[in-house]
Amino acid sequence: MRLQNLRYREPMNSVELQSRLSRLKSQISTIIVGKPIQIDDSLACLLAGGHLLIEDLPGVGKTTLAHTLAVTLGLQFSRVQFTADLMPSDLIGVSIFERQKEGFVFHPGPVFTQVLLADEINRAGPKTQSALLEAMEEHQVSVEGETRPLPKPFFVIATQNPSEQLGTYPLPESQLDRFLMCITLGYPDRQAERALLSGSDRREAVAQLQPVMTSNELIEAMNAVKQIFVSESLLDYLQALIAATRSGQWFVAGLSPRAGIAVLRLARARALLAGRDHVVPDDLQALLPQAIAHRLQPVAGAGRGRREQVRAMIEAVPLP
Repeated sequence: MRLQNLRYREPMNSVELQSRLSRLKSQISTIIVGKPIQIDDSLACLLAGGHLLIEDLPGVGKTTLAHTLAVTLGLQFSRVQFTADLMPSDLIGVSIFERQKEGFVFHPGPVFTQVLLADEINRAGPKTQSALLEAMEEHQVSVEGETRPLPKPFFVIATQNPSEQLGTYPLPESQLDRFLMCITLGYPDRQAERALLSGSDRREAVAQLQPVMTSNELIEAMNAVKQIFVSESLLDYLQALIAATRSGQWFVAGLSPRAGIAVLRLARARALLAGRDHVVPDDLQALLPQAIAHRLQPVAGAGRGRREQVRAMIEAVPLP
């Protein structure tokens, strides 16, 4: 048995980690211009080990953001264009009989990657959408009675067009709940749009990017998120917000315990990105609309959209 020469690398210390995270944000900002909040939200979602849903109009940079995140984080990347005729086997893979091997051989689909970009996910039918559920929740897929693990880390970054557009199928609540965060990019401001108009092609610019992290360093950063301190008073505040979603005053049904745990992971990740070793109330307030609005339905007669309803609820819940 041949022994491989493996170079030992010291884990990143806190200073090196913060420097690396700063470089991550800076490099992504050269491609996604004028969207610092969305960049922070996206990185917080991935550092928290979650999947990201980007919902917006075509052409505002959803796919470019997903590709930029994958390249900058040094992760293996696959893109699937979801269409009405896309089948689950096109995503997961299929076993094909090969005469030379006298048996069936499994050919893995594009889901066997570290970052799967599910482009325009709501243009595929419900059967194909549901094929992602096990992969997103369990980081594995079951094919012909055999369970196959997915690479680590594994993220799904899905883009979605507004549901009122033709040829779209609304994502079921069970799948929406698998996305840790849902963000929108919106139109760029005048200065950012001028930079886009006068600059180079974004796709060419992405192709020239170099990874700022390796996948092992990303896993280190994800482990560092778990070490961020959360005080008892902050947990009280989070529980008060969760209880408000369940009160019947703001939403038809409230957050599940799983959603509450997800919000806490995001708050820790946001604190790490800000260079803090503890979570503050602003972390919860800043990320809550993006973290929970897609999971909730406002009560009848609210007169607000989901995110506006979440913001109104935050204003009504006092700090402990």
